[in-house]
Amino acid sequence: MSDRLSAALYRRRATVLWMSALALVLAAIGGLGVENRLMHGGFADPHAQSTRAGRLVSEHFPGADGDLTVLLSGPGPVDSPTTASLGTALTQRAERTPGVRAATSYWTTGRPASLRSRDGSIGLVSLSLRGDQDAQAKTAERLVPDIRRHAQGLTVMAAGPAQVQSEVGEHTAHDLLLAEAIAMPITLVLLLLIFGSAVAAALPLVIALLSVLVSRAVLNALAGTVSISVYSMNSTTALGLGLGIDYSLFVLARFREELRDGATVREALGPTVRRAGRTVAFSGLTVALSLIALLVFPQYFLRSFAYGGIAVVLSAAAAAVFVLPALLAVLGHRVNRYDVFARLRGPARRAASATAVPATPENGRWYRFTMAVTRHPVLYGAGAVLVLAVLASPFTRVSPGLFDDRTLPADSQVHRATQLLRDRFDADVLRTVPVVVEGVGNGRPQALEPYARALSAVPDVRRVTAAPGTYAAGRRVQGPGPAGATLVNGDRALFSVVSSVDQDSAAGARLVDRLRKVTPPDGGAVSVGGRAAEVRDSTSAIARATPAAVGIVVGSSLVLLFLFTGSVLMPVKALALNTLSLSATFGAMVFVFQEGHLSALVGSPQHTGTLDPTIPILTFCVAFGLSMDYEVFLLSRIRERYLRTGDNTESVAFGLQHTGRIITAAALLVAVVLFVFAVSGVTLLKLLGVGLALAVVLDATLVRAVLVPSFMRLAGRANWWAPGPLRRLHDRVGLREDGDEARGEGAVPLSDQRSAGR
Repeated sequence: MSDRLSAALYRRRATVLWMSALALVLAAIGGLGVENRLMHGGFADPHAQSTRAGRLVSEHFPGADGDLTVLLSGPGPVDSPTTASLGTALTQRAERTPGVRAATSYWTTGRPASLRSRDGSIGLVSLSLRGDQDAQAKTAERLVPDIRRHAQGLTVMAAGPAQVQSEVGEHTAHDLLLAEAIAMPITLVLLLLIFGSAVAAALPLVIALLSVLVSRAVLNALAGTVSISVYSMNSTTALGLGLGIDYSLFVLARFREELRDGATVREALGPTVRRAGRTVAFSGLTVALSLIALLVFPQYFLRSFAYGGIAVVLSAAAAAVFVLPALLAVLGHRVNRYDVFARLRGPARRAASATAVPATPENGRWYRFTMAVTRHPVLYGAGAVLVLAVLASPFTRVSPGLFDDRTLPADSQVHRATQLLRDRFDADVLRTVPVVVEGVGNGRPQALEPYARALSAVPDVRRVTAAPGTYAAGRRVQGPGPAGATLVNGDRALFSVVSSVDQDSAAGARLVDRLRKVTPPDGGAVSVGGRAAEVRDSTSAIARATPAAVGIVVGSSLVLLFLFTGSVLMPVKALALNTLSLSATFGAMVFVFQEGHLSALVGSPQHTGTLDPTIPILTFCVAFGLSMDYEVFLLSRIRERYLRTGDNTESVAFGLQHTGRIITAAALLVAVVLFVFAVSGVTLLKLLGVGLALAVVLDATLVRAVLVPSFMRLAGRANWWAPGPLRRLHDRVGLREDGDEARGEGAVPLSDQRSAGR
């Protein structure tokens, strides 16, 4: 089949390229305006109790949720006539703005101390906004600039979830353009150094561009039916550039190798498509299946990466298998033209060639290194495992938490505004936990008193405000205030619980659990909201879905690697080594981004002492798929050699000699593309980019260059063993080509192996 495909691509190369050009244009048109259709938020479980609590507060208790908080200050105190007049006018103006459900402020609610800074210089306007997180962020984008235009000398700053989402979207779009502007020239220079040809260096960028444009068009089409996160654009672009270059390197390297061995262009395309093309197709399928696992999670932030990632992976693989061979058929030997660094390399190459021995696999650097590793497999393997274990150890200290204003740079407007709330206002502003009870009330506030008393008696609760009054330590300390009537709406009642602990702490999570255990009045349904509840529910949702996601990734990888190798041990080995390298990546994430060590190396991001639980899951699915690229590419050459010679150790050295340089180059290029996102001002993007880059580097160095040779040397012939039924199954349905039969003296065909010791 592969030979027929390569022949067809050679004959119809012009047709393939014209169709590819048309697809490129259509994809570019189809992706126009996709940025405007992406949504903010997506980190919370839409079916969680905390999400329901937030929705109930927004719909039935407007003014109690504070989706957007505006800080107003002037030359004088907030109680001065001028500031009070302007504050009242701005509150009324905001309340009339489309998308605003209710507006309350220090000047319109009897001037409570909780809405004024301790020094009396700043007053708050609390706004309840309509719609979901995306709609609220877009309302904030319109409303805050309007308030600034009419502030008449007052200083306006904005905080709250809606403003955080608004500024995150703005920074994300800016950072994407910046990352592309940095990554593209660096990648081009590296490709020129790797290939020594401007023509060859340009081809991976063409494939990457095609895959990115196709994925943008797919996201634009899907955005009309499902929620797509704004973060998906950055990840899709990075993944498209990385995989487009990755796959192109594999195909280009094999094609140029065949040309160097004396094959004609037509002859070179055969093994290129049969070997490298098949490997790329298999790798693309493996990565896509790893990303499918993200669809089992309820948060559309994670699901968005699956939509965009699958589109970009499949388009990159298809472009490398179909479009690139057609380009190579047209270019032929001209693929090696225009070495822009020829003058720099010339003297060094001539000096080296004057004394060099004829090049053979046996005198290659990777061959010699691999043979050194296989002579002492326990020493090298144990050393690599020890390094990875040390890197992984901080992950035992992971503390989950959702991102907030601190995901943005310290000089961002919303970060500075929220820091003012932390530093200069009563801590109650950021420590209020809304508790909504449905099926109670009915105009009888006194029936709510026992529940309010019970809530106030919960450890770490400072006080509870409800319709019957204010409670602390299990008793009422204040009667019903003027706002008490607004805390009951039909058969729904709101209890405002002020905690004495930080909501981003483990104590905050424990408080949520205790509040949910308090028995509600009349058997009503309780919904506990707030930030700590969102963290708890999001973490629980991820924990529930993780076994299914891991099962999809592990199961699909085991099956596909078995079909590719015919071995039982090789898939298990790949899973074990990938898990080890990913654990090291997670540990580094905690060490740098959660705990703040060595943060200057990645641009000194803000750290909160927590790690968003979605990032390790996302990293696991994406990095696991990427690592399988290198696993498949390496195993394809090892297996090809082993089928010829039957020598396990020599086959490993031969495979690394022929793939080590390409795997290293591919990992370097992918890591550069991903690490460029460390320039982002959004900590979440910085964390994702650095984490994935580190995973790729660890996999291409310690795992692929040290652990794989060590393991395969120790396993010997068992590497290729399979029990009889599975061996016969592979003979029937395995991924084989006509050239896969064993050739040469001492060869051991897979179908003839009977035991690991043969």
